[in-house]
Amino acid sequence: MCANLFNRDKGEEKEKLEEVLEHSIEVEEDLMRTYLIAAERVHDDEELKERLENFAEGNAKRTKQLMDELNEQNEK
Repeated sequence: MCANLFNRDKGEEKEKLEEVLEHSIEVEEDLMRTYLIAAERVHDDEELKERLENFAEGNAKRTKQLMDELNEQNEK
């Protein structure tokens, strides 16, 4: 897939990058929700609950970074 990304003209390359970023945002958001739901269900292990919440926070940050990158691509 990456090799194809670089063999396209600039318009196609940008479009493909936008598709990749949009898909990545969806994946990160799904993972974030999964970690938060799992953390809510943990009642007897505070360490595990905290780790799941930290994973969710990390996914939220990555999602924001991906959205910023997508917005930057759209502005070009």
